Amino acid sequence: NEAIVEDGSYRNSDFYKIMGEEFIPWAFQCANEADPDLELYYNDYGMAVPGRREGVVRLIKNLKERGIRIDAVGLQSHMGMDHPDWDEFELSMKSYIECGVDIQFTEVDMSALPSVNYGANVSDTEEYQESLNPYKDALPDSVSAEWNARMETFMALVDKYSDHVKRVTAWGVTDADSWKNDWPIPGRTDYCLWFDRQGNLKPFLQKRLDAAKQ
Repeated sequence: NEAIVEDGSYRNSDFYKIMGEEFIPWAFQCANEADPDLELYYNDYGMAVPGRREGVVRLIKNLKERGIRIDAVGLQSHMGMDHPDWDEFELSMKSYIECGVDIQFTEVDMSALPSVNYGANVSDTEEYQESLNPYKDALPDSVSAEWNARMETFMALVDKYSDHVKRVTAWGVTDADSWKNDWPIPGRTDYCLWFDRQGNLKPFLQKRLDAAKQ
């Protein structure tokens, strides 16, 4: 989990400090020996970043060349209105599938708010805080429509590669449950999930449910 950084190299975790790159093959081997029926995954975020994609592809190929089983990769998929780039996202999906593994979407949500500039001090000014929390009371209809259209694009990719997509897991249930609320600024109100704050299905999901019923 989360072992590869953006340039494709390994995160300098305690596991890496002890064993180097061998800690992942060792972990997969141990898990397989403990229970041969387990499904074995590698999971990470930012999986559409080219450097990380290439690093994960190298990892998958290395495991397979050594006869070590890996069944799928998990794409955490914390998305926003301006990321990921869908072409890069699809390229990552195709790249992993072409390596002979399936895909899991493991932490799906999509922020409706402006992306945070992590290089800035988020507590510097009241104006900056206000700009990052523009929809305190409700999401405007126009933004909601854009959000649903973007989520439909994501789901279209899930459909396109459905033979290899084994699971799509939302990272929470309703907008009120989202970890993005109060982050990175207390009081921030976000709209990330598939059910609104009242527990109602959002339009993109209602549309899919209606189509399934038909």
